[in-house]
Amino acid sequence: MKKVTVIGSGSWGTALAVMLAENGHEVFIWSRRQDAVDELLKERTNKKYLPGVVIPDAIQATTDRKEAVDGADIVILAVPSRAVAQTVRDFAPYLKTWQILVNVAKGLEPETLFLLSDVIKREAPQCEVCVLSGPSHAEEVARKVPTACLIACENEAVAKLVQEEFANPRFRLYTNTDLIGVEIGAALKNVMALAAGMSDGLGFGDNTKAALMTRGMAEMKRLGMAMGGKAETFAGLSGIGDLIVTCTSMHSRNRRAGILLGQGKSLQETLDEVKMVVEGVNTVQAACQLAEKYHVSMPITQSIYAVLFAGKNVEDAVLELMTSAVKGYITDPAKL
Repeated sequence: MKKVTVIGSGSWGTALAVMLAENGHEVFIWSRRQDAVDELLKERTNKKYLPGVVIPDAIQATTDRKEAVDGADIVILAVPSRAVAQTVRDFAPYLKTWQILVNVAKGLEPETLFLLSDVIKREAPQCEVCVLSGPSHAEEVARKVPTACLIACENEAVAKLVQEEFANPRFRLYTNTDLIGVEIGAALKNVMALAAGMSDGLGFGDNTKAALMTRGMAEMKRLGMAMGGKAETFAGLSGIGDLIVTCTSMHSRNRRAGILLGQGKSLQETLDEVKMVVEGVNTVQAACQLAEKYHVSMPITQSIYAVLFAGKNVEDAVLELMTSAVKGYITDPAKL
């Protein structure tokens, strides 16, 4: 049995806490909000983020940073991407060299364009850093729906250790050492899910969405490889696997946000209705900057940015993307 601490009491962090407690580990959840801790401990629920799921009695919760990570073998970072740097900075004084940090957020640091694993290494250089990614809705993992993900780490032995502690008959982890490929796929699939959702919100069909997903994967792969990632990573769970689930499921907050935008709602109205972090919105600007830095063609990403922040009409953006190959903007994915 290991002590595992989950930093963050949102849907994904809570779902992983439930699963790991059922695996027999000693599990702590840290939240910055005392009311969230009180609900977890007294009511054994997380009604806002994971309604209908019972929190096992074995799970403890606290707002005290030192108490949360003291003696923990594995520390899971389950906070929004834009909060990762400050969160790790706040916890760094209490983290030890032998502790493993597992990041489950998906995004990029806007100011530096860093991968989140690099952000974590910068703030807590004493720890090993892993990334958990793949097609994994919190709602399904908490309800024991069979799920496969991957754990990526430059140190394969560390990845295998985490794999062993997380594994059970309904949650399978594969290991990977390609952090760049895994994290770029994880971040950009949220942008592509916005595009897929916009198509759905406009009332377009499966043909349109399939085209956007295929061309979206080409963009993800182009940028990832330009940054040093491996092509085969994008054919796996953190690439095409995560893209499929995020672009097609109503559990996907990024797809839901895209649907609302396609139906004519403003960005602020959309975020207010979704009520949870829409990581694609946070990622798209950094993705456009990376495309410029590495001289990579990313027309879908750039179109989503134009819709979100430059007032571009959603239908015009989608229709332009459907004809842009004729204008020479898109590289045929088969040639990648």
